Amino acid sequence: MARYTDAKCRLCRREGSKLYLKGDRCYTDKCAVARRAYAPGQHGQGRKKVSEYGIQLREKQKVRRIYGILEKQFRDYFVEAERQKGVTGENLLRLLELRLDNVAYRMGFGESRAEARQLVRHGHFTVNGRKVDIPSYQTGLNDLIAVKPGSKSTDKFKGLAENAAGKTAPQWLSINTEMMEARIVALPAREDIDLPIEEHLIVELYSR
Repeated sequence: MARYTDAKCRLCRREGSKLYLKGDRCYTDKCAVARRAYAPGQHGQGRKKVSEYGIQLREKQKVRRIYGILEKQFRDYFVEAERQKGVTGENLLRLLELRLDNVAYRMGFGESRAEARQLVRHGHFTVNGRKVDIPSYQTGLNDLIAVKPGSKSTDKFKGLAENAAGKTAPQWLSINTEMMEARIVALPAREDIDLPIEEHLIVELYSR
C-alpha cells in the first residue's frame, strides 16, 4: 500500500474527528471537520450502523493516519508494544510518540507531522550529534535531538523556532528553542498524549 496523497481533510472527515494533519489550520474555522462533520462522498451523510469490529478498525485507522504510518509498520509497532512490559495500548502510543518525526513535530519544528517527517528525511536533524534522516528512528530517554548546525540559519528554521517558542511543550521534552534542540527527560506517559485515541479498541482488534 502506498502513502495517501489525496486531500488530508478527507481523512479527518472519514474518521469523524480532527486528526490535526494540517497544523494550525485544524484549530481554525477553516477546518473541514468543523464545516462538514460527516464522511466525504455521495453517501457520507447517510446513517450507518457500525459493528464492534468496525469501531475497532476505525480507531486503528485513525491512529495510523495521525502518525502517518503504513499498515505493516503499525502491526510491527503493536507486536513490539505487546512484547514490552506494561499496558500494551500505552506502550504502543509511547513507541509512536518516540519516533523521530513525531519528536521533531512536538519540538515545534513542523506545522504538522507530515512536514516534520519531510524535514527529517531531508537530513535537517541530529540525534546525540549524529545526523539521522530516518523518520521512524526510535529515540530514547536522555537523547538530544537538535536541528543540524547548517540548517539553523535558514529562514525556514528561524520561522519554525519563532513559532515553537509560543507553543506548550510536552512534559517529557525539555526544549531549548533558541538552540533549536530538545532532550527527552522522561518517557511519554498516557496523560501526556493529548490526542482523541481509545487505544484499548486497537488492542481488542489485534486480540481477535
